[in-house]
Amino acid sequence: MIEMPPLQFAQTNGIRMGYYEAGPKTDTPPVILCHGWPELAFSWRHQIKALAEAGIRVIAPDQRGYGSTDRPEKVEDYDIEHLTGDLVGLLDHLKIGQAIFVGHDWGGFIVWQMPLRHIDRVAGVIGVNTPHSDRALADPIELFRKRFGDSMYIVQFQDPAREPDKIFGSRVEQTFDAFMRKPVPRKDDGPAEPPTAGVGASKKTNLAFPQMIAGYDARYDPRTPILSPEEKKVFVDTFTKTGFTGGINWYRNMSRNWRNSEGLDHTVRVPSLMIMAENDAVLPPSAADGMEKIIPDLEKYLVRDSGHWTQQEKPVEVSAKIIEWRRKRFG
Repeated sequence: MIEMPPLQFAQTNGIRMGYYEAGPKTDTPPVILCHGWPELAFSWRHQIKALAEAGIRVIAPDQRGYGSTDRPEKVEDYDIEHLTGDLVGLLDHLKIGQAIFVGHDWGGFIVWQMPLRHIDRVAGVIGVNTPHSDRALADPIELFRKRFGDSMYIVQFQDPAREPDKIFGSRVEQTFDAFMRKPVPRKDDGPAEPPTAGVGASKKTNLAFPQMIAGYDARYDPRTPILSPEEKKVFVDTFTKTGFTGGINWYRNMSRNWRNSEGLDHTVRVPSLMIMAENDAVLPPSAADGMEKIIPDLEKYLVRDSGHWTQQEKPVEVSAKIIEWRRKRFG
């Protein structure tokens, strides 16, 4: 198993944030790696090692609500202003002017928001699986409910009784057993359906994740795990301690984020790279169609034969692409 660099801490934006750093401190602009749900800075272990060995300064935080970082009580403390503000505070702590922000899954949503809100701190953006889109035409939770029904996991996550948090929290090993696997290659479902508020899943996809986990038995799962037993233990031990509520609270701010982004120019005005995964059922490559309209300087790259956990499923390819793009654009 790849060893992580030593855990360090920063006081940022009213919280204590744990982060890992590797590579030469003189290298600029450094690369900040932002994880998704339900993940950790540890999800970037392969990239931290590869980028540092390539002479690139790399920093990976456990973000607000996750791992070694504080988990505030109030739901609204997890809105996009807080999540982007945490990263600005991390730069301040490390005395870094500008960085390249790389984000996967929810981390992708955050890094695309960085140049909209903090352009002076952003040298470039790399989205992994998560596309950037213009502001949704309606509240995204209502769009999800209309398209996928009440059982869709993001709709369920709005539940004030926090039932999904309890389901995942009481089945931590089952959760990572079920999620962290390579997908069965998809059959062509015909023409791609238009994405809804940043999710490009087919209406036929089962997105009732809490119920899926509740009924899951790894003995009957034909898919290949992407984590070694030692790697899985890192996730299981961490989430057993922290629970899932911090990360789920990010989803509980989607309506609030949508309301508060009215009037915000969604054009990304920094060099950008979109890394797509061929077999991601929730964020398929088709969800990134049309990004060029609001990102004038955009390169796209497709990772074939990868599902959703792209930087862990295809670590060598993802690391190589990040290094190549970084050198091409920033020397």
